[in-house]
Amino acid sequence: MMVFVPCDSAARSVGANEVADAIAGEAARRGIDVQLVRNGSRGLFWLEPLVEVATPAGRVAYGPVTPEDVPGLFNAGMLSGGAHRLSLGLTDEIPYLARQQRITFGRCGLGVPLSLAEYVARDGFAGLEKALALEPSAIVEAVTATLLARRAGAAVRRERRILFDGVRTEVHPYDVTVERPGAAEAHDCKWGARGINADVLHQLDDARAHAAEEGERLAVGLVVFDAARSCRVRLAAQTAPTAGIGLVTLETLDRLARDPAT
Repeated sequence: MMVFVPCDSAARSVGANEVADAIAGEAARRGIDVQLVRNGSRGLFWLEPLVEVATPAGRVAYGPVTPEDVPGLFNAGMLSGGAHRLSLGLTDEIPYLARQQRITFGRCGLGVPLSLAEYVARDGFAGLEKALALEPSAIVEAVTATLLARRAGAAVRRERRILFDGVRTEVHPYDVTVERPGAAEAHDCKWGARGINADVLHQLDDARAHAAEEGERLAVGLVVFDAARSCRVRLAAQTAPTAGIGLVTLETLDRLARDPAT
């Protein structure tokens, strides 16, 4: 039987270590084999110490738990997810967690924070492994497409030539496009500010102009994996048109999931 008690400083400050000791002691007194896992906190600090028990239906949470609560929890069948006044149901269904879409903190609280083996088992290096197999520019394209998909869904394409009334607006195959009637976008992706040059700017400007001739709106932009300041310095040195061309840098990548290119 697997029982989780957080080991982070917030949980320990309100008695998590004492609760863990109480659970281990109570299990020993009852002759029950319990695997005590000191995981990280889920972030629900008002419920700490938050104790979780692995069951066939998922992890069941109890909290906030004190050492004095432990015997009663065992009597109530906590190890099988039994009902108790401190029961919070399935951890993943606690409203505060259920409303969230965790990305950076997606693995927070699931296992032992310093266990590399657990991190790998939960696909912790999956993104890095994919990135190492790609060329730098392809990494920028993949990130751009992923962020755009949060806003535009299936309308996102890779390496496509945008069409208006069956006519290509430009021969250049844009790295990532959003192909929606009346709200099309073309994004040119660069690994570093040095990739910004006159040819790229002319291609983006021409594409927008050609789309306008067809009565279509096309938002165009650069997505550059570099600092905004470096990109602005590079753009200032160009003689090609830059007005109306959006710029997304490392500091503003999240804009792709919210705003059109311009």
